[in-house]
Amino acid sequence: MRAFCTAHDDGLCNVFVPHATAGVAIIETGAGSDEDLVDTLVRLLPRDDRYRHAHGSYGHGADHLLPAFVAPSVTVPVSGGQPLLGTWQSIVLVDLNQDNPRRSVRLSFVEG
Repeated sequence: MRAFCTAHDDGLCNVFVPHATAGVAIIETGAGSDEDLVDTLVRLLPRDDRYRHAHGSYGHGADHLLPAFVAPSVTVPVSGGQPLLGTWQSIVLVDLNQDNPRRSVRLSFVEG
């Protein structure tokens, strides 16, 4: 994302993941927050047979609810080609789905 933004000046960078079972978030990484997020989502969305969406691996219905809690996009202000993230902020892909190992992320920019 940083490399993408250097080609622009001021504006907004949107980070979007076009998948029904993934989202993106802005969190602190490396200090335990990333593991805490995964642990919280696993408790919130247990992998069992309670879901009506029942195709795929056991508990896959939980994966399809994740984007309701972790949005599929974030927008970050950019100034002088640099994302204005806080010191401890990182953009992370959040995906607990074990059925699809490949993911793509789309970046777009609105000048202004």
